[in-house]
Amino acid sequence: MNETTNDGSNKKKGVSKGIIAITIIAVLAIGGAVAAFMLNNLSLKESYFLAEKKSTDFMIDKVEERYEPELDWYEHSKENATESKVDLSGEYNVPSTEAAYGGVDPSQIINNSNLTITAATDMENKQISTDIAASIGGIEVNDVNLSFTNEKLMLSLPFVEEVIQLKDADLGPLLYELDPVSFTGEETLELDSIFEGNGGLSEEDREYFKEEYGKMIYDQLPEDAFTTEDETVEVNGESINAEKISMQLTEKQVKEILTAVFDKMEKDDKLKDLIRKQAGLQLGGTAAVDPEIDQLLSDFETGIAEAKDGLADLQIPNGFNSTIWVENDLIVQRDLAIEMGPSAEELVTFSVKGGQLLKDTTQFFDYDFGLTESGNESVVNIAGNLTWEDNKASDKISLTADEFTLAYDGTETLTDGTRDFERIFTFEESATSGSLNWNGSATYNKDQMSSENSFSIESPDISQDMFALHANVEGKTIDKVEMPAEDNVKDLGEMGAQGTMEYFELEVVPSFQEWLFTKLAGSGNF
Repeated sequence: MNETTNDGSNKKKGVSKGIIAITIIAVLAIGGAVAAFMLNNLSLKESYFLAEKKSTDFMIDKVEERYEPELDWYEHSKENATESKVDLSGEYNVPSTEAAYGGVDPSQIINNSNLTITAATDMENKQISTDIAASIGGIEVNDVNLSFTNEKLMLSLPFVEEVIQLKDADLGPLLYELDPVSFTGEETLELDSIFEGNGGLSEEDREYFKEEYGKMIYDQLPEDAFTTEDETVEVNGESINAEKISMQLTEKQVKEILTAVFDKMEKDDKLKDLIRKQAGLQLGGTAAVDPEIDQLLSDFETGIAEAKDGLADLQIPNGFNSTIWVENDLIVQRDLAIEMGPSAEELVTFSVKGGQLLKDTTQFFDYDFGLTESGNESVVNIAGNLTWEDNKASDKISLTADEFTLAYDGTETLTDGTRDFERIFTFEESATSGSLNWNGSATYNKDQMSSENSFSIESPDISQDMFALHANVEGKTIDKVEMPAEDNVKDLGEMGAQGTMEYFELEVVPSFQEWLFTKLAGSGNF
């Protein structure tokens, strides 16, 4: 039995860095995406990916177990009409002799201001209504409402009697009428995307990729690429008798798998439609005609074609090597590496090396992600130690790259449905450092919730008690969303571009100016 220890030029034409990047992404799919494909018979290949899947599922289960009340409320809010009220206020504690400017003490304004946002949502019926109220230095602002469905947006303002309405389908023609050079007439507000899970992959999409790509890659992997032996490894100070499973693919085998993946991606209309849809959600406009989206899709197709053509010249001298050490079906250590490039002198090496211990009450991980090019090595370390026992949590996570470190340090206690917490996000680099501190409590009780949150920042020049933002949240279940009455509506689409401009210039702006003057005069700040 062996024992190892886990310690935490000119390019050849036709193979660009972009192609290598695409190839690396596809290669990593060989080591990871297949894990979603469910396995039953335990050959070495199956044992390898079953360990990947069970390790991922273990962490997901632990997160869901710890934050079950929050996740239950989230699911409840997706299936029922709910109302959430957020009260925001600031705290400014700099002495007036230091901060006063022009005779105005900022603390008098900040400490006497607040913003209240009350949002009623019904995701199933595609309705959202948001009331906004504010008090800013003695000036009260009320009766602001922004509501929308998947078909239209409505805005109510305190200085306008009617509800301003814009239908999703009318935005494009309105913009085209204003500027036919810059707009196509097909633009929309993409209101549907608000009710579609923030543009994430649907369960149907995930199942498609699992079956069409995960299964295909899995079937392409030769059984004789996997070997095993028993080996003792040391992870986080613990000696573990593990099963070492190695996957070693030759250059030829890697290229064959990549060719199959690229061939499928090149002809996969569903994949292209998904890219088009996701880009449309990010960029706005209608995905079918937006020039930016068309260019993005064209670049994708060109990149795949170039990657396929570049495979012939691409060198992968040591193939693709991935080794995992497994105990009780869970990965405790891994070592992955691939080296590739257009020539022996221009090889780029990507590696992942580290270990993890996944237990019921503690989860430890420590991984180095390395990239070596032209003799220059860059390493990003991600490490963490998570503890959840007797409804108490203590978590530490860090990301370190060169002289930069981003860290999280959190503690939590859960008592009778109330979670008290303190969470500190810290960044450090050679020239500066600072932290964002978030503390408070949250209570979730089936169909209602409440939370109190305080945020402050700290740095060498700023003490933690100088500035603070307070956010109090209350959520409850409601029967339905009360949408604005539609008996007095100004429809911008029906008015057209000219009518809309005249309406704002002759009615909205003068009404706003009169309203603002009245507010300022009444507050004594004018």
